[in-house]
Amino acid sequence: MFKRLTLIAALMLPAGLALAEDEGMNLMHAGTDINNTASLQRGARNFMSYCSGCHSLKYVRYNRIGQDLQIPPAELTNLMFTSDKPFDTINSAMPADSEQWFGKFLHGFYADKSRPWGVNNLYLPAAAMPHVLQKLQGLQKPVFKHEAGEGADAKMVLTGVEPMTPGSMKPEEYDQFVRDIVNFLDYAGEPVKAKRQSMGVYVILFLLVFFVFAFLLKKEYWKDVQH
Repeated sequence: MFKRLTLIAALMLPAGLALAEDEGMNLMHAGTDINNTASLQRGARNFMSYCSGCHSLKYVRYNRIGQDLQIPPAELTNLMFTSDKPFDTINSAMPADSEQWFGKFLHGFYADKSRPWGVNNLYLPAAAMPHVLQKLQGLQKPVFKHEAGEGADAKMVLTGVEPMTPGSMKPEEYDQFVRDIVNFLDYAGEPVKAKRQSMGVYVILFLLVFFVFAFLLKKEYWKDVQH
């Protein structure tokens, strides 16, 4: 699956560049935990501060976030940038026709003067999204290597990125910042997930107990049939 994604990314790179398929781009494990309320609260704050200007959560309501994430109403209003009504869904603050300007991904940005926003993305080549977290992460530079191609042709292979200018956050702080956003988006994708998982335990226990009674009842009926 990863090699397939790598191939797709390679096809999107500018002419003369490619991803190093053999090494591959090691993706960080998100390590999401939708039961970590503190992380979800930080993720909601980070998303609303840095992402909601362009991206919406149109199937999630503000008051649902406040209830699930234990955010008091007075504090919830600080996250409501696009509406003053708690029962409204979270829509983007940008006009609908601006969605085409932006793309994806937070960890793989690197300096690229050929791009409109001055950055490209390791995992989503030719991304149209500016690096909105650049002040936090800093700027990275691409790492290339020469690789022999077919015949006498050589190509530049993108193998990764490395720090170029520091940001306001240490690398581990930035990792946690991004992880909190991902954790919040995991929750926002299915707000009832935690409740569904906890309810599933009770359902399984009920079925096990019911199975015992059903089995004993079956033995009692079949005892009369066999005799």
